[in-house]
Amino acid sequence: MLRSLLFYKRIHNNRLATMTIRLGTADLAKYPFLNEAAEYMHQTYFNLDDLNLPELGHIVERASNRIRSEIEHGKPDFTLERHEIEILTFLVGILIIKAINSDNLTKKHCLCEALRAEKFLVHDLKTHGEPSTRKLLLFKVFKELLKMDVLPSMKYQLMFEVKVTDYLKRSHLFHEQEWKLINRLVHDGRVFLDPDETVRLIRAEVTNLLLERIKQMNPSHIPATIRGQANILKASIPMASRKLANAPSAYPPCVNHALDLMAVGENLPHSARVMLATYMLAIGKNIEEIVSLFKNAPDYDERVSRYQVEHLAGERGSRVRYLVPSCTKLRNDGLCFATSQCDGLINPVQFGRAVKYYRETNLR
Repeated sequence: MLRSLLFYKRIHNNRLATMTIRLGTADLAKYPFLNEAAEYMHQTYFNLDDLNLPELGHIVERASNRIRSEIEHGKPDFTLERHEIEILTFLVGILIIKAINSDNLTKKHCLCEALRAEKFLVHDLKTHGEPSTRKLLLFKVFKELLKMDVLPSMKYQLMFEVKVTDYLKRSHLFHEQEWKLINRLVHDGRVFLDPDETVRLIRAEVTNLLLERIKQMNPSHIPATIRGQANILKASIPMASRKLANAPSAYPPCVNHALDLMAVGENLPHSARVMLATYMLAIGKNIEEIVSLFKNAPDYDERVSRYQVEHLAGERGSRVRYLVPSCTKLRNDGLCFATSQCDGLINPVQFGRAVKYYRETNLR
């Protein structure tokens, strides 16, 4: 029914012949945030009021269910449908998120969308049979969206080349030894990376790109079906959480982002772990509570984690208690995900005072 509806709209406007999809439709299904996906929707002459049609009700419900799963489980949905369904689900999802208007839910949704795309991209870079298709995909994701040149290596199979300058702009976010330039394979001004490393290099940028798109969205109106689903999602949250839907979280965005990454089994860079542990120490969490936070990390080792947390707490080594990194330091390390609730803060520990004041004055 959806395919017939979109096909009718193209024919009705007599513009079908002008539409060119250079990537395969299967690729558009995996990466619905690409410029080409937006072109596809433009060519169909789709408008927001179409979302009120009964034929598109399953799309609205699908997007709503995906967001509900993200809220409840904190993990992305990796199921794939036809490209027109996936592109519309993506569009409806960000409209629902816009209507809910919660900084925390927006960040969680963007992170899940980025992780979803990341999984597909790693797989495609490893398995796409046609070199020309792989090269086109690199251009669409890296060059068009992120202004970064990434090319398949002509010297090494299943490796990719990145300019040293582009690599250094992003690799400073990672503090593991393998990301140091001295430990990389470098030739003729280019760094060689495997598919996982290539995609990891842009993880934060994809999340921030989606955040910025939602922030800049200013639709003339939001269809009734979208507002209805947004209200249903709000109503499904317990009353106390509902009152906090637009209020600051108990933790600052930088801490929430780190916790969200670990919830889906992602490895945090060393600097993010230091930030998370020192923040938790500063707000009074004990060693056991902090060590347990890292259990979802792929490289979790309780003995090592405990030693590192105790060291930061001043109970080992130099016996010096480490302070929470400043907001400036976190921005420089790519760990800052500031929202309007962060205005005027110079350190994440100040965030809790703003939350306490909000709760005391608004949640009585």
